[in-house]
Amino acid sequence: MRGGVTARLIHMYESITSLENLLTAWEEFLRGKRKRRDIAEFSENFSENIHNLYLELINKDYRHSSYAAFNISDPKPRNIHKAAVRDRLLHHAIYRVLYPYFDKRFINDSYSCRLNKGTHKAMDRFQSYFRKVSQNNTRTCWVLKCDIKKFFANIDHQILLEILGKHLHDEGAVNLLSIIIGSFHSAEPDKGLPLGNLTSQLLVNIYMNEFDQHMKHTLKVKYYIRYADDFVIFSEDKGYLEALIEKISQFLGNHLKLSLHPDKVSIKTLASGVDFLGWVHFPDHRVLRTVTKRRMLKNLSKNPRAESLSSYLGMLKHGNTNKIKRNLAV
Repeated sequence: MRGGVTARLIHMYESITSLENLLTAWEEFLRGKRKRRDIAEFSENFSENIHNLYLELINKDYRHSSYAAFNISDPKPRNIHKAAVRDRLLHHAIYRVLYPYFDKRFINDSYSCRLNKGTHKAMDRFQSYFRKVSQNNTRTCWVLKCDIKKFFANIDHQILLEILGKHLHDEGAVNLLSIIIGSFHSAEPDKGLPLGNLTSQLLVNIYMNEFDQHMKHTLKVKYYIRYADDFVIFSEDKGYLEALIEKISQFLGNHLKLSLHPDKVSIKTLASGVDFLGWVHFPDHRVLRTVTKRRMLKNLSKNPRAESLSSYLGMLKHGNTNKIKRNLAV
């Protein structure tokens, strides 16, 4: 990219669509996927395929292909939509250019799908905030936990494009993102992002950054953590948290056309256990959520490979799981 923030913004379309960026995106995209059938088929005529994609982008007549849909349980049923290889390659090329720009604008306590963040750092921050608010467990600390209802399915396309337009002063880039965003909709027209797209991970963070900024700078919420559609707020004042729920609901509804899940809003103390990111957190320890433990054991029974066991043992290091680890080691 050319020097300076302004240059990066004005020339974003050519940065995304340059042959150099597409080739680099392809090398990154390939990692761990070379043996997959659709990747191998695209690779057989790679030069022609990437040249055709490049020409479509340069001529601005690119159109997104349809999606292949399938279901997973992770742990609840989810509908995944997988784009064609050429489109996923472009998603990766877009992500490479947009992520560095937007990541600098996200708050520190947004942890989903970001470099050097993730679930473990979010959980460490959870414990850190609890210790601060409770003054090392010498005072009562209340935790407001919320979940957004049908998060990916309810992302409003027009609102998302308006948010992107505030940042990207490049008509070509905005139009390309409009094509990507418009390539999918959920049950309602002009709503929803597919769970399978790499760009969706970034776009939902851009969307929710509006909420994060409101929480931090307008409502002045000090102890706030968000991971995708789950967020928690800590306070020694339960009444403050109760009053905050309505303010949160109003902003989500009025500005982002989102709503809180009515069955997943709670205010608890850590002594009673707070469920967050697959773990139940207590003042001095955390234990694996029952449904997470069952899913892990089920997956290991189906796929008992050493790599899978090693991955789960790595996850179990982040909580009080000695009994589970002993059972796995048998």
